[in-house]
Amino acid sequence: MMLDFLAENNLCGQAILRIVSCGNAIIAELLRLSEFIPAVFRLKDRADQQKYGDIIFDFSYFKGPELWESKLEAKPELQDLDEEFRENNTEIVTRFYLAFQSVHKYIVDLNRYLDDLNEGVYIQQTLETVLLNEDGKQLLCEALYLYGVMLLVIDQKIEGEIRERMLVSYYRYSAARSSADSNMDDICKLLRSTGYSSQPGAKRPPSYPDSYFQRVPINETFISMVIGRLRSDDIYNQVSAYPLPEHRSTALANQAAMLYVILYFEPSILHTHQAKMREIVDKYFPDNWVISIYMGITVNLADAWEPYKAAKTALNNTLDLSNVREQASRYATVSERAHAQAQQFLKEGCLREDLVLDNIPRLLNCLRDCNVTIRWLMLHTADSACDPNNKRLRQIKDQILTDSRYNPKILFQLLLDTAQFEFILKEMFKQMLSEKQAKWEHYKKEGSERMTELADVFSGVKPLTRVEKNENLQAWFREISKQILSLNYDDSTAAGRKTVQLIQALEEVQEFHQLESNLQVCQFLADTRKFLHQMIRTINIKEEVLITMQIVGDLSFAWQLIDSFTSIMQESIRVNPSMVTKLRATFLKLASALDLPLLRINQANSPDLLSVSQYYSGELVSYVRKVLQIIPESMFTSLLKIIKLQTHDIIEVPTRLDKDKLRDYAQLGPRYEVAKLTHAISIFTEGILMMKTTLVGIIKVDPKQLLEDGIRKELVKRVAFALHRGLIFNPRAKPSELMPKLKELGATMDGFHRSFEYIQDYVNIYGLKIWQEEVSRIINYNVEQECNNFLRTKIQDWQSMYQSTHIPIPKFTPVDESVTFIGRLCREILRITDPKMTCHIDQLNTWYDMKTHQEVTSSRLFSEIQNTLGTFGLNGLDRLLCFMIVKELQNFLSMFQKIILRDRTVQDTLKTLMNAISPLKSIVANSNKIYFSAIAKTQKIWTAYLEAIMKVGQMQILRQQIANELNYSCRFDSKHLAAALENLNKALLADIEAHYQDPSLPYPKEDNTLLYEITAYLEAAGIHNPLNKIYITTKRLPYFPVVNFLFLIAQLPKLQYSKNLGMVCRKPADPVDWPPLVLGLLTLLKQFHSRYTEQFLALIGQFIRSTVEQCTSQKIPEMPADVVGALLFLEDYVRYTKLPRRVAEAHVPNFIFDEFRTVL
Repeated sequence: MMLDFLAENNLCGQAILRIVSCGNAIIAELLRLSEFIPAVFRLKDRADQQKYGDIIFDFSYFKGPELWESKLEAKPELQDLDEEFRENNTEIVTRFYLAFQSVHKYIVDLNRYLDDLNEGVYIQQTLETVLLNEDGKQLLCEALYLYGVMLLVIDQKIEGEIRERMLVSYYRYSAARSSADSNMDDICKLLRSTGYSSQPGAKRPPSYPDSYFQRVPINETFISMVIGRLRSDDIYNQVSAYPLPEHRSTALANQAAMLYVILYFEPSILHTHQAKMREIVDKYFPDNWVISIYMGITVNLADAWEPYKAAKTALNNTLDLSNVREQASRYATVSERAHAQAQQFLKEGCLREDLVLDNIPRLLNCLRDCNVTIRWLMLHTADSACDPNNKRLRQIKDQILTDSRYNPKILFQLLLDTAQFEFILKEMFKQMLSEKQAKWEHYKKEGSERMTELADVFSGVKPLTRVEKNENLQAWFREISKQILSLNYDDSTAAGRKTVQLIQALEEVQEFHQLESNLQVCQFLADTRKFLHQMIRTINIKEEVLITMQIVGDLSFAWQLIDSFTSIMQESIRVNPSMVTKLRATFLKLASALDLPLLRINQANSPDLLSVSQYYSGELVSYVRKVLQIIPESMFTSLLKIIKLQTHDIIEVPTRLDKDKLRDYAQLGPRYEVAKLTHAISIFTEGILMMKTTLVGIIKVDPKQLLEDGIRKELVKRVAFALHRGLIFNPRAKPSELMPKLKELGATMDGFHRSFEYIQDYVNIYGLKIWQEEVSRIINYNVEQECNNFLRTKIQDWQSMYQSTHIPIPKFTPVDESVTFIGRLCREILRITDPKMTCHIDQLNTWYDMKTHQEVTSSRLFSEIQNTLGTFGLNGLDRLLCFMIVKELQNFLSMFQKIILRDRTVQDTLKTLMNAISPLKSIVANSNKIYFSAIAKTQKIWTAYLEAIMKVGQMQILRQQIANELNYSCRFDSKHLAAALENLNKALLADIEAHYQDPSLPYPKEDNTLLYEITAYLEAAGIHNPLNKIYITTKRLPYFPVVNFLFLIAQLPKLQYSKNLGMVCRKPADPVDWPPLVLGLLTLLKQFHSRYTEQFLALIGQFIRSTVEQCTSQKIPEMPADVVGALLFLEDYVRYTKLPRRVAEAHVPNFIFDEFRTVL
């Protein structure tokens, strides 16, 4: 029963294995989440503190939750913010809470397991018996160690204050708090802030981390027994892989890390037990003091054990400067010797099969030396392990750097060569192991056949020159042949011994029977001996060698430290791109670090295997990408030079050319430069493609894909920066910088585009596809971020379909109220076409300055945007304008509520007016007085009203212009798409109309996305009318038509009719612009029931009829200006809405409509 502790049917073993497997998965989840902490929880900058300070609490909240909540309820805007914050962050906060909960559950499960062991739940198993079993001992030690690592990782990666804020947010926002089984209190107790900060130079809190480790009590006997085991045993039997005594501390390094963590559970040993600490230091830390505790998290014992008296005293022997000097010098010597040896082995043709088989111990010793040296030097010279403010640590580190003659480039070279050496050896061994039996059988057959042939020779039957018949020898060789055939592969020890005896027998027979005289017989004997030798060699190929190589080659300690060599790696790739093949071996060596956390998860058959291996493999692949990013970077540097040469230096060759000008056009110098740069680029491509497809952890890395992603990443980085920098405007500049900046940016984008087109064949990528995909992604992402300002539920980066982890779109700090360049562009266009400053002439599609009558901008602006940002840019601008219109309309509605529906005097005025003018079909007597007294009484509300309406109208004009430009370019550039879309649109509308005529006909179902998807296409192709769009949902508003009617006639006196230009502003001091006014009103009415529009048009008709009636009765010959304005409004209304004219003629006699222009 005790023999197989990990068997499926051993409940005791399976229970602890599950706990340990779960522990490794929790740590991976904590590390993964630590990269997704929402920035607001840090409350780093002033803006965040002011905005969110009142809704994000630490644990002080629990002292009086009612008080805090009542403060929130007192301010509606805080409640609103709190609600928005909840919608945006609940998902991620819940994920963090579940991770925190799993840490608490882990220690509860471990304690329950220990109680079960003590109470005899597992038959015949007690704590003592489990600790006697090899697997049981390992698992119990790991279980406690992983809990310690979890606590340290949480404190290092997710600071105490952030944890508290997240837990309180979860408590406030989640429904789980009310459930009885929720252990929120225990989790909060365990994870409350420790005061520790991972910032460099931060002071360490008193009695940290031991007080933190004591928060959940754990069985003391268990802790002391585990520490006892770790002190005395080699629990992983690692020493057998490192036979040399000077490698012992490396052999026990994993165990030393476990002991370091577990000692914090019993801090009295660290404080007072001198003898125990001395024993621990002498065994584990006689020559090392910087250790890696889990996946590259490093700790310097000189710093960590500073507050503990016994530990500090024990470590002083190791940290004595003479010992430091001795170790550093020793490693300097070993490093040189081992490196020279490794390079010797790596020479072409050196690692042959026979040489490897004869020299296994030598090769392994060289590997051990190399790996131990790399480990010691990397850990003890790491910046992360040395606090620059600690004088003693600095002194020790300087001593090491001097005495070990440390040079990071040489160390990196050693790492590269070792990885390459290891990789080749492993591959050879795997190959030899797979062929081992087949080869052995082959040699056996060959040897036996030779002996049979010799027996035949001595029988005298087979003619072999001058060999006499000898029956004794004949029988003897037959016997030997049988003996060789009887060798058994499965019993390798006996077979080995017997083979040696056979070789001796064959040597003796040659001497005793004077067979040397016959060369052919000698040759046969020598061949057989050779085959027998090969059999001995082959039977010695054991899997143990591979296992030893795996143990010795462990690089998990460098999981984070390797980053400090990134710049060296990149530099060496830039100088020599074929270096990538050597780096491949290093990356694979790093990938072996994944075995550490995955081993137990795999043994437990846990479903977490995939997600954990995905996380670590993903981290490693990201690192590989980071290192290899230098290749696209260097390519782009060369590309920029090519762009410069092609655009500035090389002249286009004309179709016809004079012979004597040939030399001028040849431009051999610049063309040679371009060729040289292009060659450099193709060399870089070759470099990365030499890497071959590699399995890193569980992720397959395809170098072609890596190269393409790298190129995309670099392109995105540069294009995003160009867009950000190119579209920053100075609002005070006269005239606006908009057009010049767009032209300049257009030239930059064109340069990128051309060079990309030029380079695609040399790099073997689809340039145009990449260009379109990435530029559209950048623009769409920026539009999405800009629109977040208008949304309650914001789209976070990790939710965005446009953002990517491998090819991230950079974010830049905003320079004004806009978040991104698209916002700045939109607001600049709105600024220069502001209806208060400019006048839009519809027939010319042009805006003029009201005062100077100079052209401000025209529809050319949109062609320029199309050239610079493409269809995606215009489409994005259109989307942003939609959001802005929605915001304006919502503001308008709240304003309407405030200044009209809550104002009694305004309401009374409107009531009186409605009584005076109803019914609407009639003619109002004394109309001027009635209308103008109503306008005078409501004068104060029109300024804000006009501003809101004109803003909406202005944006609608811009949307029309954008749709126009999109439609034009779509018909021009992709006429088939335009035609297909128009036909599909017409067909769909016809079908839908038919359905409404006869409901039995089909109609797209709820879950059918056809209409939704086709809309996106139509908007991108400009086949839509922005004026017909419903932007907001509305409720019924009393007096709405009459207010709009009054508003319109209140504005008419400010305008005058001009035959050439239509309605224009009378005085620039009191600015009103006609097109935005008409379109604004039109859009507003469109949002409500058509009943309101009917009533509004009826009011205008009544106004025209009444005023004309009054003029006729008073014999005033010309038509009043206000009537002309009202008639023009109706005319424009019909034109813009594309409605039939009878809509207006229902309210105004058609002869007035026909004749009014002739009177003017």
